[in-house]
Amino acid sequence: MSARDLTALGATARRRTLLAPPGARTISGALAFTLAAGVAAGSAAATLVAPPVAAAAPLPSAPGDVALAEDFDDVADGALPDGWNAVKGDWAVQDGELVGEPESLGRITFGPHLENYRLEATVRFDAVNNDRRWLAPILDIDPAGGVPWWQAAMRSATTAGNGIEIAQRTAADAWSVPYTAAAPSDAGVGTDVPIAIEVQGRDVTWVYDGQEVLEGRIDRSSGGVLGFAADGARVSIDDVVVTELAPKPVVNEPGELPVTAAHRGYSAVAPENTLAAYASAVKSGAEYVEIDVHTTADGLPVVIHDQTVDRTTDGSGDVATLDGDAVTGFDAGSWFSSAFTGELVPTFAQTLDLVDEGSSDMLLEIKGPETREEVHRVIDMITDAGLQDRVVVQSFDENALRHAYERAPEIPLGLLRSTLDADPVAKADELNLTYYNPSAAAVRTKPSVVDDLNEAGIGVFVWTVDSAGDWAEITDLGVEGMITNRPGAFIGWKSAQGQGEPAPGPGLLARLSQLDLSTGQAQQLFSALAHEDWDRLTRVVEKHVDDAEQRDALLAEIDELRG
Repeated sequence: MSARDLTALGATARRRTLLAPPGARTISGALAFTLAAGVAAGSAAATLVAPPVAAAAPLPSAPGDVALAEDFDDVADGALPDGWNAVKGDWAVQDGELVGEPESLGRITFGPHLENYRLEATVRFDAVNNDRRWLAPILDIDPAGGVPWWQAAMRSATTAGNGIEIAQRTAADAWSVPYTAAAPSDAGVGTDVPIAIEVQGRDVTWVYDGQEVLEGRIDRSSGGVLGFAADGARVSIDDVVVTELAPKPVVNEPGELPVTAAHRGYSAVAPENTLAAYASAVKSGAEYVEIDVHTTADGLPVVIHDQTVDRTTDGSGDVATLDGDAVTGFDAGSWFSSAFTGELVPTFAQTLDLVDEGSSDMLLEIKGPETREEVHRVIDMITDAGLQDRVVVQSFDENALRHAYERAPEIPLGLLRSTLDADPVAKADELNLTYYNPSAAAVRTKPSVVDDLNEAGIGVFVWTVDSAGDWAEITDLGVEGMITNRPGAFIGWKSAQGQGEPAPGPGLLARLSQLDLSTGQAQQLFSALAHEDWDRLTRVVEKHVDDAEQRDALLAEIDELRG
């Protein structure tokens, strides 16, 4: 069975029913896809492997295999299972459960390094200092338990707006909380709650008491393991099961909303194709940041859309005839706003650094025509940085895609189109495409092309879509990605589509982007958030947000981020 056949099988089996009533799901979409993939690959699903160890080396396993199962029944009181490492706080088995005593950032690590997995457990708050205290499965942490790490947290007051979180404890030992949501019921104190966290690469789904409540993206390390953390609470944990999942397929499930691709960065609030626009897009929660790359006369890949520098910089001339030092010395911010004076044309290497540091992947357009050597140089930079699994290369230029494929066939490719090919599926096969990315106008000429491509295992990103009405229309076609100049607003729009279910939190930047503010007021907000200047951000919100309920909710979230 080919990879494309497997994707199609997974797309059928892996049904995430976003609009299903609470409690309707008994098996996750990702786990259903995993079991289908495991059968297709001939794997022995649900096979128990050797006892877990704390080492970070990947274990040989297959989708559907149980990588770890621990019910603590055979562990003596006061002890820990083999391979479980209490990093901070008092953790020990009592009466067949793992118990963590109240501690500030108490944590314990366990298990192997896994790229794709489902972690299930039954958890309980036994006592809390206050209803803001939390416990969390840790999703990726150094085996020694140090920063940074990512976790999927829940408070005892789980129905609060931030009762459910996907958060990072950063390398600076501070909190970054890009994703929040409310659970359908409070965990409270003394109640067992079944939870599950599904991690497929960098994509995370939070399942609370059988219901999906939050999705987000996290950074991954090459050797991180699992764990639990708790803060200001006595917690009990039981029936821990970790199951290997298959990678997330390219094609969305029916009802699954498109991912967000920020067009030229967050180009609605910052000058396009600058580091400021890229960083703002990451902070908005966009899954992808789309940028454009040209090569200068002396062979330096730079990030700019037009063939000439005239429109978006204070310089003049064709990128292909200018040296890299000249292009990267041009001011690329002043044309947009004086607030961005001194924002320079970035090199491609600088944006790769942001990919490596952030949670968003890159949708890279190679502007044509580029020579084979120029394309190979760009591809080599991606692979040398180890980011081939975090970049999608797209182009209108078919030769650029051919050159990219011959250099690194593992990097997914997308073909940009202003008008549809006579047979898009055949074109996708010809060019070894993972994605076929038409304009909104093009896809409207034949909406069924999305189904045709999806049935062949090809994803579709549509450009450039900036209004709520157009988002609804294009989303209904079943596309995988929405390329937009307004990523924060689109994320906010998506969060409102849950039809009564708890909606995934779009992140503070996305909520701020939906405010009815002047350009100057918006720039004040985004600048304060970008610099994590919480006092300034608080003052701006207090001054410019008139709706009391909205203002109080934003201030509460800022206080939470302030820590």
